[in-house]
Amino acid sequence: MSVVAIPTRRHPGVRPPRPRTGPTLTITLDLVPGPLSPRLARLVQLLSELAESGEGQLRTVGDVAPVPRPAPSLAVGEPPADPDQVHILAGSRIVRRGGRVVALTRIEYELLLFLAERPRRVFTRLQLLSSVWGYEHAVARTVDVHVRRLRAKLASSEVVTTVYGVGYRLADEARISVDHSR
Repeated sequence: MSVVAIPTRRHPGVRPPRPRTGPTLTITLDLVPGPLSPRLARLVQLLSELAESGEGQLRTVGDVAPVPRPAPSLAVGEPPADPDQVHILAGSRIVRRGGRVVALTRIEYELLLFLAERPRRVFTRLQLLSSVWGYEHAVARTVDVHVRRLRAKLASSEVVTTVYGVGYRLADEARISVDHSR
C-alpha cells in the first residue's frame, strides 16, 4: 500500500485560504502480491519523482489490512424509500434516491443542495457560478455540464428544470428533502 502526501500551495483567488493542518492529498493503493502492472508501476514512479522533487512525501505502509467501510444505511424504523424521492443528508453530505446512495462530486452535491434550499427561484448561470462555485471567471456553460451530470445521476427523477433564456431552478414536481441534522 502506498501513500503520498502533497502540501498545499498558495494560489491567488477569491476565496480566502483555509487553514490546513495536514496533507491535502492521500492516495491509497491496495496492491496484490506479485509484480506491478506497467501502468501501476509508472504511477508509483511518478509519485516517487514528485516526492523526490520536494512536492510531498512518499510513505509505504506495509501489511495493513484495509478496513472496509460500511455503506451508509437508513436508520431503523424509517419507512421504505420511495424510488423517486431524493433525500439530502447535509450533515454527512450524502444524497439518496429511494434506498440507494447517489455518488455525487462536490460541485454536483453543492449545486443540488443550493437549489433544494431555494425552491421556486430561478438562478442564472453566473449566479450559480458565484454562489456554488465561489467565482465568476469560469465559462458559464460549466454550469450546464454539471447540471447534465446531476440529471444523469438522478435518472428518472426530474429535479432540475431549465428556464430557457434565463438559467435553472428546482423542478416544481421534485420530490426532494434536506435533512441538516444527519
